[in-house]
Amino acid sequence: MQYNKVSETQIKQFKSIVGEPFVIIDSEGMEAYSHDYTEDLRYYPEVVIKPRTAKEISDILIICNQANIPVTPRGAGTGLSGGALPIHRGVIIAMERFNQIIDIDERNFQVTVEPGVINEALQKAVKEKGLFYPPDPASKGSCFLGGNLAHSSGGPRAVKYGTTRDYVLNIEVVLPSGDIIWTGANTLKYSTGYNLTHLMIGSEGTLGIITKMVLKLIPMPQQTLLMLASFTSPEKACEAVNAIFRAGCNPSACEFVEPDGFRLSSKLLNIHFDIKEDVEAFLLIEVDGNDMDVMMKECEAISEVLYSHDSSDVLFAQSSEEKEYFWKIRRSIGEATKHNNTYKEEDTVVPRAELPRLFKGVKEISKRYGFRSVCYGHAGDGNLHVNILKDDLSDDFWNNELDAAIIEIFELCKTLNGTISGEHGIGLVQKKYMNIVMPEIQLELMRRIKYAFDPNGILNPGKIF
Repeated sequence: MQYNKVSETQIKQFKSIVGEPFVIIDSEGMEAYSHDYTEDLRYYPEVVIKPRTAKEISDILIICNQANIPVTPRGAGTGLSGGALPIHRGVIIAMERFNQIIDIDERNFQVTVEPGVINEALQKAVKEKGLFYPPDPASKGSCFLGGNLAHSSGGPRAVKYGTTRDYVLNIEVVLPSGDIIWTGANTLKYSTGYNLTHLMIGSEGTLGIITKMVLKLIPMPQQTLLMLASFTSPEKACEAVNAIFRAGCNPSACEFVEPDGFRLSSKLLNIHFDIKEDVEAFLLIEVDGNDMDVMMKECEAISEVLYSHDSSDVLFAQSSEEKEYFWKIRRSIGEATKHNNTYKEEDTVVPRAELPRLFKGVKEISKRYGFRSVCYGHAGDGNLHVNILKDDLSDDFWNNELDAAIIEIFELCKTLNGTISGEHGIGLVQKKYMNIVMPEIQLELMRRIKYAFDPNGILNPGKIF
């Protein structure tokens, strides 16, 4: 599709809508908006606009829709699939000024919030009132809630509490036409026609721009216990994951990490993390609740499962500082993996019981193609992040031959009844693999939905399809 360039007249219109300080047209100012956390890709827009109200976004979209100018919504830029990259240039609408927690409704366990609020900031604000917003991506200290909704983000605690999708009640959205709608109702039940709220979640900014959201909250668990189990066999560690749940346990987090993940992370953070020579995998397991006796019994049951699957050691975090130490190392693995290295991250997910076969298959593919992979992720819900490191591989292999290996990994996921993304989305870099897991009729239905919302195709074009 051919798009038009932004004219001087339109830039003047944008300035009149949001104010001149919030329209960026110089290359230096736009540099930070030319990339996200996806590999080393860069695409510069023609203009970056920072609106403050839904009405301002509406006015901008009306201009762009009439002039056939592409628009890319952008949150914090922490995405890993290229969803915020303006690949057709045009306009970036940056949501950083939408940063208010509007209302914490303690009576109804709800919060109304803008999309530019940082995930962790919301968690802290509701915690002060004894409430809990569970979705916690690794980037929770910097990612925006709007981006979380756009990708239906998960995180370590999704295994017990679910992903972002499970906490969204209602969304205010500006459509490409400029119309402003609420997608549902502020109710726990909703059976009133098609559920546009759930359609918008995970749509990666291709159907509309989120300007407000009503999120569900739950009571805050008062206590947590954290265990770190080491294994000499990664496959045994993966097998232990499903066995924990089959034993009737329900941990709030169950993370798998290869030793290289912790090595890279501790190096980045410049802290010591002791790894014995024979250890080939770790499970980081958290239990939460309000009754310490019940939690201890659950941890004892989990420990029995771990040792029965040949865990060489099970350590308990002895203080809140030690818990934070373990979680900081775990949450920094993604950043550490790409630090000083070119990499690709594949967000594979399979039914939990198939995790051992997924891990084994990934390592067989890695060996056959000759690249190093570092695997870690949310083992409790079958979500394994496969990081492929370039190291000293040739540019020719990296650019021309690696794709065949990635296709094999995704075909393995399909064979195991999984799919190619659990929480990072499709965006730009994964769209060419969509036909591996979806038949053409399914993709065509999605294209028709896109057309119904955005007939001119201006909103985040070139993503998903």
